[in-house]
Amino acid sequence: MEEIKSRVLQVLTDGNLNYRQKKHHLAYIAESSQDYPTISEEAKDALDQKIICDLFEGSAPYRPRYVLPDYAYALKNGVEYLELDPPTNFDEAINFLSILYLQVPSITGYSVYLGNIDTLLLDYVGDLSEDEIYRKMKLFWRFIDRSLPDAFVHINIGPVDNVIARTVLRIERELKQVVPNLTLKYDSELTSDELLLEASKTVFEVAKPHVANHKMTASDFKGNYGVVSCYNSLPIGGGSHTLIRLNLKKITDLHKGDIKSFLSDTLKKYCEMTLDVIEARSKYLVESVKYYDTDFLAKEGIIALANFSAMFGFYGLAECVNQLMKNSGREHTYGKDEEANQLAHLILETMKKYVDARELPYCEANDGRAFFHAQSGIDIDIEETAGARIPIGSEPDIYSHINTVAPHHHLFNGGISDIFHFDETVKRNPTAILDIIKGAFSKGMRMFTFNLSNGEFIRITGYLVRRSDLKEFREEGSRYGSALFAANSMDHANVDNRVSKRVISNEQVASKY
Repeated sequence: MEEIKSRVLQVLTDGNLNYRQKKHHLAYIAESSQDYPTISEEAKDALDQKIICDLFEGSAPYRPRYVLPDYAYALKNGVEYLELDPPTNFDEAINFLSILYLQVPSITGYSVYLGNIDTLLLDYVGDLSEDEIYRKMKLFWRFIDRSLPDAFVHINIGPVDNVIARTVLRIERELKQVVPNLTLKYDSELTSDELLLEASKTVFEVAKPHVANHKMTASDFKGNYGVVSCYNSLPIGGGSHTLIRLNLKKITDLHKGDIKSFLSDTLKKYCEMTLDVIEARSKYLVESVKYYDTDFLAKEGIIALANFSAMFGFYGLAECVNQLMKNSGREHTYGKDEEANQLAHLILETMKKYVDARELPYCEANDGRAFFHAQSGIDIDIEETAGARIPIGSEPDIYSHINTVAPHHHLFNGGISDIFHFDETVKRNPTAILDIIKGAFSKGMRMFTFNLSNGEFIRITGYLVRRSDLKEFREEGSRYGSALFAANSMDHANVDNRVSKRVISNEQVASKY
């Protein structure tokens, strides 16, 4: 009890936290005072040692980690709990969504998914001019940033070119806000080069949007999907109960034996243990908390338990591969040597096999299996590289980089992302970026994320921070709840030291694929 009182007092007296941030931290302390869902002693020990990491979700989950409301359904039917009738025009639709957004839970305390905003609003455009749409959307965008100040809040646009999508990109370039995170769904048969070019020019200014391979991602889901939080792919009208990740570096450090026994024994053992934790947390949320029986989103059909699963994540693949190579007497490294790259693919394929072999309760959205996810890291990761990424500072040239990581992107129905740092000179040749994105998708990449090496916006893991916000946070705190994570990542993980890549002519770029 004394420890809890001390932690509470520390939050209460922290002058760099605002009122809402203090409430969020206090709630976490209260939740963490409860007993953990029932798991084995070995699994508890693995959690304590951070071999398995629950990403600080708390001991007693009382809401899903990620919730993706079916906003189209809500707009069509209204929301009785909020006394919202179906909107009849553009202003009413924006007002409707603004109210609903504030009621959607997630691990961060803010909604991590605000919908495929262009498809949601197009039906309400009516006879509005482009200028009228722009003025209304600009106010809406400011509301989102100021009311949901967390960089994990995410909006999608595309794949079809339309006035709303273009307006969003224009506003992003003008307002230069951290929130919302943004993804353009790209489909070569549906998305115009003009829209992709507008998106690329927007990245030059604000390091967003991500560009998602729509065909690949859509094929993994029974219905529509959304890209949420950092870059996680999940079903609309559902989401994920929890996300638990396995530290591949630490299990490699524990392993005694060769690569074959690592794959057959050590990796299997800890995959099973991670799945045990996922199952326990999912059952607690559904059976003990009864979230899906009591929350208005579920009771009114805006979400459904049948559209949920859970997420199995991992990190530290690079360190795992490099250590196994070293243990076998070969100084090959992931991202540089083909033998190491092939071992990485084998590890991922084996892990995916173990995840898919385990049937889990309340995971109907993925046929009773967890979604497989390359987790992009958090601020405490000092010795481990995010997900399946190549370590920061040792990335190869753009073509080798893509050819290393693209072959395993198809495994990750729960999302994967690699971040490419480009030199400022790319702004003089923006169409070259289109060739690179298209070439990357033809090689099998699921998501393409890039930014400029010296821009004001820094892509941390999958979310963004402005350099000016970091300065403000270090001096007096920040209204963005994600600023703390960003500052720690800048200090510990050197996320601003990614190798900068130069892009040459279109012909030379295209010839590499």
